[in-house]
Amino acid sequence: MAEYKLLLPSMGEGVMEATIISWLFNEGDSVKEDDSVVEIATDKVDSDVPTPVSGKIVKILKQKDEVAKVGEAIAILEIAGEGETVAQQPQQPKTAEEVKTELPQPTAEDIRELEKPLQNQPAAEFSGDLYLSPLVKSIAQQENISETELKSIKGSGLEGRITKEDILAYVSNRGQVKAEPKVDQTPAAQPVQAESAPVEAVPVQVGEGDEIIQMDRVRKIIADAMVNSKRISPHVTSFIETDVTNVVKWRAKNKAIFEKREGEKLTFMPIFVKAVVKAIQDYPLINVSVDGDKIIKKKNINIGMATALPDGNLIVPVIKNADQLSLSGLAKAINDLAHRARNKKLKPEDTQGATYTISNVGSFGNLMGTPIIPQPQVAILAIGAIVKKPAVLETADGDVIAIRQLMFMSHSYDHRVVDGSLGGMFLKHVHDYLENWDLNTEI
Repeated sequence: MAEYKLLLPSMGEGVMEATIISWLFNEGDSVKEDDSVVEIATDKVDSDVPTPVSGKIVKILKQKDEVAKVGEAIAILEIAGEGETVAQQPQQPKTAEEVKTELPQPTAEDIRELEKPLQNQPAAEFSGDLYLSPLVKSIAQQENISETELKSIKGSGLEGRITKEDILAYVSNRGQVKAEPKVDQTPAAQPVQAESAPVEAVPVQVGEGDEIIQMDRVRKIIADAMVNSKRISPHVTSFIETDVTNVVKWRAKNKAIFEKREGEKLTFMPIFVKAVVKAIQDYPLINVSVDGDKIIKKKNINIGMATALPDGNLIVPVIKNADQLSLSGLAKAINDLAHRARNKKLKPEDTQGATYTISNVGSFGNLMGTPIIPQPQVAILAIGAIVKKPAVLETADGDVIAIRQLMFMSHSYDHRVVDGSLGGMFLKHVHDYLENWDLNTEI
């Protein structure tokens, strides 16, 4: 018999660690290849980790609520094959620390290989002797931390690497020490604006009968992301009212056909995504990210789809390469992602790589909203409820009043790189594609 280390696998770009939620098997249990053995949580999504081999779990190295790094052993399995024979006579169980000490630990090169982003982007480096993961680099850029400051941070990761906890701890204590000013080394260097003082939260008084509800992990992540986005991006929102009567008629004509043929529901979302994709192709500078003073124009069009979860939290699964999918393909992809999101079956890569996001606030009966941009994107569209209203129509015989299906859309965009003209024209093109929807469009 031989021992096999079950490592925490790579979970995509920027994900360096995960928290153990629960083990699905106990020590001594036998598992088969591809069995999900442990539930984990990252700052993006909850998921299961399967075992690539069959065997028996002899030691669990990471307990519930403990944090494991990518590439770190989380359990030891006994498997068939050549290797160290497991003694049959009773013996004192080894502690997790003893087992980890005896086992060869992954090298820095192993970790780098495991952490390669899904999109094959190179690992982030500030200089040859300072390796930073994409997540740590992103935090450093957002907080305007210089390379000199980074070199002063004592890393607790493998071979002294700076972890997420290290840089967040540095950021939280940064205001207590004098930060090194960042000066442009040119004769015409401009004065550096002083760092603004941190905003202190207003004390909250708890009265008799008030109930205190502790935020769960996901709600904390959402809260931090929303505050961070407002801090980074100057938000501007444009609104438009769209006549979607043709869209409503087209769906009514095709939904039964589609459900009979595919066994799935036909919602309005594939149509909205198709219109957004066409508008992005018209205005590709909406499909960008900002990196310091650089604008990164994205090649792929990956549409995030804000989805409400049964517990009241929010997650944004991503339709990858939405421009390459037909209406039928979009409908299937959207239904699959929404179903798996609500049943906590999304994989980490399902929530990564979005370049533009749609939020359907109309599903809650809301007419419109002012959505917050998911970083590092630069825009997000909110779709309101479709409501029957009287509207003025221009005809050959003059203006008439008719009952139409109307809907508000609101487009929030990052005014650092998207001006009112671009943001407004993009929204108008989405409006035009929906308002002029062809009733003969094939599904």
